Amino acid sequence: MTRAQLETDLRDGLWSSPPSLPPRWFYDERGSRLFDQITALPEYYPTRAEHEILQARSPEIIAITGARGVDELGAGTSAKTRVLLDALTAGGRRAVYAPLDISSEVLLETAAQLRSEYPTLTVEPAVADFLHLPPLVGEPGERLLLFLGGTIGNFTDAERDDFLAMVSQALAPGDHFLVGADLVKDPTRLTAAYDDAAGVTAQFDLNLIDVINRTVPVTGLHREDFAHEAVWDERASHIEMRLRAVRDVDADFTGIGRRWRLAKGEYLRTEISRKFRLEELHAELATHGLAPDGGWTDEAEDFSLTLARATG
Repeated sequence: MTRAQLETDLRDGLWSSPPSLPPRWFYDERGSRLFDQITALPEYYPTRAEHEILQARSPEIIAITGARGVDELGAGTSAKTRVLLDALTAGGRRAVYAPLDISSEVLLETAAQLRSEYPTLTVEPAVADFLHLPPLVGEPGERLLLFLGGTIGNFTDAERDDFLAMVSQALAPGDHFLVGADLVKDPTRLTAAYDDAAGVTAQFDLNLIDVINRTVPVTGLHREDFAHEAVWDERASHIEMRLRAVRDVDADFTGIGRRWRLAKGEYLRTEISRKFRLEELHAELATHGLAPDGGWTDEAEDFSLTLARATG
């Protein structure tokens, strides 16, 4: 990710109402490692729930798809994905795995580990934003595209519609799309998952200010001027992560020639995380020619995996 890309997002987001930035800017090297810590926290159930489903269903998923080429959007350390890769390469089966992520250091380090762990697996990492898909690996009709972790919830409704249209266009008939989605539940559990007692999520959120300061010319922007919070929006069915100003902020973005002011008590929205009802998600997928071919939840019904087949 480049200075020019961030400056574009700053122009588009900081002077909107409410001010907001896309969550991709969380994931520099430090942010990626902080997020790995978040996934192990007791409050953060999605990773454990998704892993439970993958452990139980990965052989079935590979059998349904017949996949020999697997692409993963926002792969990170591919921690959960290893369960699926075990099924993909079972019996010495040869396959190709293409993890895509914006954090180059984490991605390339993980790719090297996977090559060692899976001798029959060709690993082709790509450093990229998942909003711009490179060509998928494998033969059309035998490809599986992964979008795990509930990341689909980070889009607004309009962004999600555009994203699913892009996915549909990238897939050939017979290819499959496996998407993880968090489900609606008790708001107390939801807010705790995004505002943990140890403060790791707060550090993850505040790291965004450090990323901005390192990437673009700016004065007057300080992480100590903000406090992290997580708020459940019942109407929108999403959690909002926010950085609320604890004092007046007056930042001069000299690279774009604009001054940004945020009064004490106002906030910068850094992420939304939509929580779904399965019938609504399946209807959205079907609208884009992605027909549900299988669907599973963990035992507690906290999280879901949906396998959708591209119908062309």
